[in-house]
Amino acid sequence: MEKSVPLHVYHVNKTSIIINRAHAFLHSIALLFLIHYRLSFFFQHPKNTTIPTLPWLLIFVSELLLSLAWLFTQSYRWRPVTRTVFPERLPADDKLPAIDVFICTADPNKEPSVEVMNTVVSAMALDYPPEKLHVYVSDDAGSDATLRCTKEAWNFARYWVPFCRKYDLVTACPDVYFSSSEVDSGNFEGSEFKAARTKMEEKYEVLKQEIRRIVQQHSTTGDALHNARNHPSILEVINEHSKEEDEVKIPLLVYVSREKRPSHHHNFKAGALNVLLRVSAIISNSPYILMLDCDMYCNDPTSVRQAMCYYCDPQTPSSIAFVQFPQTFRNICQDDIYDSQIRHLFKILWHGFDGVGGPTISGSNLYIKREALLGSFSKQQELMALKRSFGPSNDFIKTLVEEYKPGFINDGESSRMLLEKANVLASCSYEHQTSWGSTVGFLYFCVVEDYFTGFSLHRKGWKSVYLYPKKPQFLGTATTNFNEVSIQWTRWASGLTSVAISKFCPLIYGPLKMSWVQFMCYSELAFMPLLNCLSLWGFAFIPQLCLFNDIPLYPKVSDSSFNIFFIIFVSAILKSLYEVVTTGGQVRTWRNDWRIWMMRSITSYFYGSLDVVLNKLGMKEASFLPTNKVIDDEQVKLYEMGIFDFRTATTFLAPLVTVILVNIAAFVRALVVNVVDNDRDGYWEKMFGQMFLSFYILVSNYTVIEGMIIRRDKASIPLYVTLLSGVFSLCILLIGSAILS
Repeated sequence: MEKSVPLHVYHVNKTSIIINRAHAFLHSIALLFLIHYRLSFFFQHPKNTTIPTLPWLLIFVSELLLSLAWLFTQSYRWRPVTRTVFPERLPADDKLPAIDVFICTADPNKEPSVEVMNTVVSAMALDYPPEKLHVYVSDDAGSDATLRCTKEAWNFARYWVPFCRKYDLVTACPDVYFSSSEVDSGNFEGSEFKAARTKMEEKYEVLKQEIRRIVQQHSTTGDALHNARNHPSILEVINEHSKEEDEVKIPLLVYVSREKRPSHHHNFKAGALNVLLRVSAIISNSPYILMLDCDMYCNDPTSVRQAMCYYCDPQTPSSIAFVQFPQTFRNICQDDIYDSQIRHLFKILWHGFDGVGGPTISGSNLYIKREALLGSFSKQQELMALKRSFGPSNDFIKTLVEEYKPGFINDGESSRMLLEKANVLASCSYEHQTSWGSTVGFLYFCVVEDYFTGFSLHRKGWKSVYLYPKKPQFLGTATTNFNEVSIQWTRWASGLTSVAISKFCPLIYGPLKMSWVQFMCYSELAFMPLLNCLSLWGFAFIPQLCLFNDIPLYPKVSDSSFNIFFIIFVSAILKSLYEVVTTGGQVRTWRNDWRIWMMRSITSYFYGSLDVVLNKLGMKEASFLPTNKVIDDEQVKLYEMGIFDFRTATTFLAPLVTVILVNIAAFVRALVVNVVDNDRDGYWEKMFGQMFLSFYILVSNYTVIEGMIIRRDKASIPLYVTLLSGVFSLCILLIGSAILS
């Protein structure tokens, strides 16, 4: 018997491995010399030093924390891989498994309905047998407008899906297709195609107008807030009645809005996903699920076939839980000053994560195996044990049994009884005293349900793969203003930190269940906010306060120990620059990434970590704010011009401005002292390290100085924020001087 042809291959990047490991080895040696230098201070006789112990200890701790963060990140560089798939080798369509698509939306006021419906329509137009494709729209707001828009989207899809298949379109999203300057005509040309395209474009314009009319009508009712927090479950199969006998078959579309009551915790996005898991089980029960954010449309209709290359290959282990695609965005400009595309993670880190067992779930754009979330059971399984874990529904328990085929759809007519039973599965009380969210489905422990669920799956022995094709398989809308980016990262930082300081800490919970490199990857993610914010707050103030009070914390330039710090700094800069350039970036890309990392560490990482501490102390409850995806033309223009929009909360601006003012004060004073005293007692040589650090911080964050002093537009930093930060800076300098004296 001939060996079957593989459906996929992976490539280990040996050159990157050699460079990464060599750099890690040399950089580690330099860090050991730094630690030796700092520790030797504590063994000196007190008479031989005039430097206070406290600032030396604090800057040493900051260096250790940043070194630990760096050490964790080396796990991503250990074995980076890339992958290639061969979807043309897949078996015939009748042998392909069924797919359920989950699309989650939470707030019609923050998530434009036109974009959401484009995602729905693009999912229905995936290149897959329509009878094996089922699309579920989860509306957590329970908005009547979203239901009506979903019906309009299905009416349009009745024409759009056949149009895509007839002309072999490679663009599944209608908004992108009709707004593109390049005409995607597949393999067809001529008057017939042009006429069909014109007719389809007219239908799309009608769809957009109807959706906007529905949203506008809904916004005037005034009951949106009430409905979002307190409403019954609503389930509707949109295409259960067919009016045209000869129409081309299109995928099933189901609208789901779970019950929400103020007295029940709804567990954010994870709760909505678990409702979809249960409802979809008794309607379609597909073995694989595509998870999409509501603004992340299917750009390439072949993504499903590419993912199936891992699930349908007999040579591939059955332990693959999910296939993760990168998050890519259509509205990213060349500068990307806020790092809205999270470039470093998807272009560098996730390839390394893939080489050591696979990346964690990244929120969207993944095909996941239902069995990985729910488990596999046989008919001999004890019924009561299953009910204790999965709830009282006998109909849902049946779906857990192997080879169960749901009988929901019969000749195009839905079963009213099963719809009623599905409503029970979407009730807010169904999960009470069950294992949902703790060991079953998507886990509820923190607001980053994707990270924690992926971590749990890998602990159970599941694997994952990261597929990064040349053509983006999915394209979304990124946040392109400083306020929303800061809120988004604060939420992520809060979720990750809550895992780091819990019983599920990867350093404790991971080593015995996964490889040491993989659990280090998870540890880096969990501790990233805490390590970065603590270390950078130290570097932002401790050397500057000492510089302000003429206390050296670094060796003289002429001292051989100065080379240690010089080598570490240059090594870190060159390695990060190398990674950016080799992944298609430019020097300004590296500059922007470096700057936003510093700003994020001082603000979002700090507030996210603080939020967790307050939550642990019982002073604050966990919260979840959906990211606002509504496009503001003025903000978009500033973003495309590479100009920071500082219209955000004072809590985000004040720390940044305070850091800048303290560094300006320390640096200017050092310059004045050096000029006035004519470099008496080798002041320049002693304080060069701290002066350079302040200068580097100021140059890297020049955009903050520009927003404070030079700019006078609406998006600049308000004067009251600068004055308030000036008071904070003065207090820090006075208190620091009092302590150090």
